[in-house]
Amino acid sequence: MGLAFINTSAEPYTRRALIERALDPYILLGMPHLSPFGLSETWLMKELGHRHWLMLAQRMDMDDADFRTPDGREAYAAICATSLTQAHLDLAKANDVLVIHSSMSQVSRTQHASIHHVSVGAGSIAVVEILSAFVARAKDGDNRSLIKMGLAASQAQPRSSNSLAAAAAAFRRGQPDVASDIDLEEFRTVESTIIRPSIREEFNGAGLLYFANFQALATRAIEEVRPPSSLMRREVFFHGNINPGEAIELTIRASGDDSRWVVDFHRTDRSRLGLVKTQLA
Repeated sequence: MGLAFINTSAEPYTRRALIERALDPYILLGMPHLSPFGLSETWLMKELGHRHWLMLAQRMDMDDADFRTPDGREAYAAICATSLTQAHLDLAKANDVLVIHSSMSQVSRTQHASIHHVSVGAGSIAVVEILSAFVARAKDGDNRSLIKMGLAASQAQPRSSNSLAAAAAAFRRGQPDVASDIDLEEFRTVESTIIRPSIREEFNGAGLLYFANFQALATRAIEEVRPPSSLMRREVFFHGNINPGEAIELTIRASGDDSRWVVDFHRTDRSRLGLVKTQLA
């Protein structure tokens, strides 16, 4: 199945200008961007996810990020995986100027990756990679019916190899250890809990459980059994979505020294929904 791109703006120059403004690399930090531990990771992932989608729209020469299937249905740049490394989010504070330099590449017929170098002053505080695939619902209103959409040949760009995409593919194939530094046999199960994500707070405007809230839910679960600590690294892998009102099960595992954590997300039928890998100081 192919993917079409339809420009619907009556004032394309206005929307394109707003995309350029939204992609400005400089942000003056204030309370919405911060937590008691520096830059808010959840805010950062939401901001970078937004930039990822706008960069895709630019790449497709669109006026906005209104992606559509050939028959006019909504399509989405769903996030397949994210990686946050070299984290020093604690260095950010109010009235600092955050600088974000971003680039994007195509890694398959359905997938794109963006890399974001985030800094404050002369110091880097994070490197974030986001991998997305175009998807659409095969059945209206059913988030479990998401299917991938390929780009038309005329829209395809040269592809590049990508280790995050390879790890995400391994996760979708059911491999439990999707990175060389994780061996689940070394981890102990700390707790399992069942939650029902809030439709008002944890689902996005497309009615999907928002990718940036997986790491937030994982952090909340970890902090139930461990005091808060500085984040060093985080990787998140996704496998489909759920419908509003559904419950999900989180299984929390920890390394022997409590520095590395793995939170597995499962649907109520025990099928895998996501995996969050966390390294703390």
